[in-house]
Parts: sequence; C-alpha cells; structure tokens
Amino acid sequence: MGNAAKNLAKMRANPRDWRIETLLALADGLGIVYRRPGTSHVTFKRPDGEQLTVPAHKPINPVYIRAFVAFVQGLEN
Repeated sequence: MGNAAKNLAKMRANPRDWRIETLLALADGLGIVYRRPGTSHVTFKRPDGEQLTVPAHKPINPVYIRAFVAFVQGLEN
C-alpha cells in the first residue's frame, strides 16, 4: 500500500486535524492538478474536469476532508 492510499485510509477513519499540505501532497501523487491563487482556498481539478474547492484553514473542517476523499474515489472509478 502506497503513501497516498495510507493517508486516504487515515482520512476516512478520522477526518479531523488535517492540513492543506497533506491534501496538496496527495493531489501531486495522484495526478490531480490544483491552483492556489493567493486566497485562502485551494481548487483541485481531476482530469475529467470535476472540481473541488477546499478552504486552507488549520485544521481543515472534517466536511471538506470527507468531500476530498469522495473526490479522489471518483478519480479511481
């Protein structure tokens, strides 16, 4: 199991206390492009065109972690 899969499993189990840097690293590893235009949000974009915007607050609200996990699962399907 790779690092990305381990982190996603941890996110599913406990969606609290995650930082935006972890999401950015996962996106890099999975080939998801993102942009951070100098605001407090990061927009992730899958190759199929689907987008997800996540606020870069510390820590990230669990609702956004669950949405990110679902977003990545959509990439796998």
